[in-house]
Order: sequence, then structure tokens, then C-alpha cells
Amino acid sequence: MANFYGVNPRSLQRQYKDYLSDFKAWDQQKHATDWLLFAKNLGTHLSLDETAFSNGDLYTIITNKLAKGKKGAIVAMIKGTKAEVVIKILHKIPLKHRKKVMEVTLDMAGNMGLIVKKSFPNAALVIDRFHVQKLALDALQEIRIKHRWEAIDAENDAIENSKNKSLKYTPKLLPNGDTLKQLLARSRYLLYKSSNKWTKNQSIRAEILFEKYPDIEKAYKLCQNLSWIFNNTTDKTSALIRLAKWDEKVRQAQFKSFNTIARTMSIHYKNILNYFDNRSTNASAESFNAKIKAFRAQFRGVRNVDFFLFRLSTIFA
Repeated sequence: MANFYGVNPRSLQRQYKDYLSDFKAWDQQKHATDWLLFAKNLGTHLSLDETAFSNGDLYTIITNKLAKGKKGAIVAMIKGTKAEVVIKILHKIPLKHRKKVMEVTLDMAGNMGLIVKKSFPNAALVIDRFHVQKLALDALQEIRIKHRWEAIDAENDAIENSKNKSLKYTPKLLPNGDTLKQLLARSRYLLYKSSNKWTKNQSIRAEILFEKYPDIEKAYKLCQNLSWIFNNTTDKTSALIRLAKWDEKVRQAQFKSFNTIARTMSIHYKNILNYFDNRSTNASAESFNAKIKAFRAQFRGVRNVDFFLFRLSTIFA
């Protein structure tokens, strides 16, 4: 707009902030960089998450699921992730209103659980299924990466041996044209997907990968089985039985990283099982965080964080 009217962008921005907007009369201006609170947006079903702005500052964000990331979404934005700080701000909302919250989705971080328990006494804690699945996928990728480093070391050794013998090194190609190092690097994305969503080339690559590395195939099947449980189970009792069987498969597979996941899930199993009541996830919070980061990108170069938060609140609060 500034370019269209031939006005200095910074001058237009300053004029808008100081005179055209209601920024100076904003009732949350004094504490905006530390916390924002919109008690009127409190609903029965909330999401609790954290996000980082471009300057690296972490904010704990509570959103109302009913708003679906639009006007009325922000309940609170609080700088930092310390439970006691967040709880202190949320307690500014009268207890009788906080007692109306019936469900909060969150991740497995201990501080998040404490925030919900101390702030919303009647709320069920629902561990986001996608956080659980991500842990399993990270464990799978860890196995792939371990083999990739081994392949890189083996190739480096082969190259050095060829040089010592004054020979030209020629890498061995697999049936699909990949070297072993390339196979492991290019298999990254197919391991995130269900096999029925693989392209023809990915199917060929997966077949070679699983033949060369049976442990990757075993870990991949564990991840897919966990996803199947979340997708196809409709009640807590069945979910508990299926997750117990999955836990046994993990123990038989003897993957250290998967055993860590199984232990973590056993600690949080009650809150994980709460997912099967309403199938609630933190997807809305993740989507909202993406909107905040995109909005922040539009303010790149603006030093006043409080003014950015003011503009954010006019749209989402």
C-alpha cells in the first residue's frame, strides 16, 4: 500500500500504529509482551501448545477449539513455558468459568499437564495422538539414519582403498539405480507414508530397502500398526488391549528407541486413551501456530513485539 501511494513504508506503519489504530488505547498494552488474556474466549474444549516466534521466544498458547483458528480463538498467550507463570495468568479467570472446561488436548510435556490440572480442575487431559505417532516415526528414522552413516563410512573406506591402489572407485548400483547411500537417503519420505500411498518408484525402493535392512521393515510395521490402532479403534477398552499388544511387539523387536516410547506411553496411557472418547487432537493448535508464524512473517522488520501482538489479537481474539 505504501508503494502504491508513494509513501515511506516505515512512516506509514508508524502513522498507523500511533494514530489510525487503537493501539495506544489497548487495555493489554502494558503487559502484552509477557501475556495476553481473553477470558471471554474460554470454551469447554481447549488446545494447549507452544510456539516460537522468529526471535526465538517461546509462548504458551491456549486456544478455543470451537473458533477453528478464527476470531475468538485465542484464550491466552503467555511468554515462556514455565508452568507456574502460565498458571498464575490463567488464574486471573474466575474459577467458576475455568471449571466449565471439559477437555484439553496437549502433548506429553510435564509442564503442560500441570498447567491443565491446576487451571482447569474438571478437564480431561487428552494426549495428542500425532505426538505419540511422531515419537514412533522419529525412532524409525533414527534406525534409518544409523544405517546411512554406516553406508557413508563404508563408501569412504572403499574410495580410500581404491586411491591407495591407484584404482578408480565405481560405486555398486542397486537394481533401481541407487547406491546404498542414496537408497537410505531417498527412503526418508516413503517411511512416513502408508504403503498404499507409495508411488511405483517408492514401492520398488522400499522393497530393496526392506530386503537389505529387515530391522527397518520391522520398525516401519510397528509405526504403521500404531497408526492403524488410532485410526480404527472406537472405544477405550479395545484401544487398551491393542496398545498392550503393540507394546509386546515392541519388546520382542528389542529396539532401544521403541522401548523408550513404550515406557513413555505406559506412563501417560490414561491421557492417551482419553483420545478415544471424542477423537480430539491438537491439529487445530498446530494449524493456528502456523497462522501465527505466517502472520509474524508479514511483520518482519517490525521491532515492536507488542504492536504485532496487538494486530494478532484484533484478528484472532
